[in-house]
Amino acid sequence: MYARSTTVQANRESIDAGIAHIRDEVLPALRRMDGCMGLSMLVDRESGRCIATSSWDSGGAMRAAAEQVGTIRDRAVEILGGTAQVEEWEILVMHRNHESNEGACARCTWMRIDAADLDRAVDVYKMATIPAMEELEGFCSASLLVDRASGRAVSTVNFDGREALERNREQAGAVRAAGGREARAEVLEVCEFELTLAHLRVPEMA
Repeated sequence: MYARSTTVQANRESIDAGIAHIRDEVLPALRRMDGCMGLSMLVDRESGRCIATSSWDSGGAMRAAAEQVGTIRDRAVEILGGTAQVEEWEILVMHRNHESNEGACARCTWMRIDAADLDRAVDVYKMATIPAMEELEGFCSASLLVDRASGRAVSTVNFDGREALERNREQAGAVRAAGGREARAEVLEVCEFELTLAHLRVPEMA
């Protein structure tokens, strides 16, 4: 399974229009493409940072649709009123306790992992980090995406709502620190988002 993420530093006053466009226009268009599984969108209204991620059943399908997706992406970025950064990932872990509902939030952790440590990091994530995260209030799901070429990885953990996200912040930080040490992963950034679209449709991979 593969994913392509588009990060937009949007104008804050354009975010609602952008969410509506991606929900009503982009998602249906992607679903008609061969190999596309679905789409999710994360939004930080305070900073204007928005991340839309499409999932694909193979790297070939993702690459084959790149030109068509690019045209769709350009229109969405225009509506959001910002600039875009596009990244491609391999989905190595996906685990759901339950489906997320309206009001769900996510905490994303970007990391750098040496190629020699990648298998170890995935094992740590599956066997230690996910079980610990499942103990946190409001846990919904967790995923790990990796760009093998750059060594960048991102963990996304979804929770039932903003209150749970805020109350488990300290505990999550302890889990993150322990997992990072064990996996030999360098934590680059942690950010919290609203989960405004939750249609990634990636099967269990844990």
